[in-house]
Amino acid sequence: MPIRFHLDEHISAGIAAGLRRRNIGVTTAVDAELAGADDAAQLAFAAATGRVLVTHDADFLRLHAQGARHAGIAYCRQGSIPMGALLRRLVLLYDLLSPAEMAGRVEFL
Repeated sequence: MPIRFHLDEHISAGIAAGLRRRNIGVTTAVDAELAGADDAAQLAFAAATGRVLVTHDADFLRLHAQGARHAGIAYCRQGSIPMGALLRRLVLLYDLLSPAEMAGRVEFL
């Protein structure tokens, strides 16, 4: 089974569209009815559904450091790379890593 992603509400819907065009499983905060939900709820949803959380929000790094269980976090500081580069890096994660390899891991994009 390949990696699937969950995008928090700070990630552009264009990223979800790009992943879907490549037949990569992805949900968004809106899809999951989590728009406006706190970080812990976003991370809990991603963990419960076995999805790597994609975020620009450094608070998720703090949750990771505090020992929160998760299926993986893909972090990119907002504005640090163009949207196309972010999409390519997520596709690379999808191509190279399994869900077991991503579990509990943070990847800095």
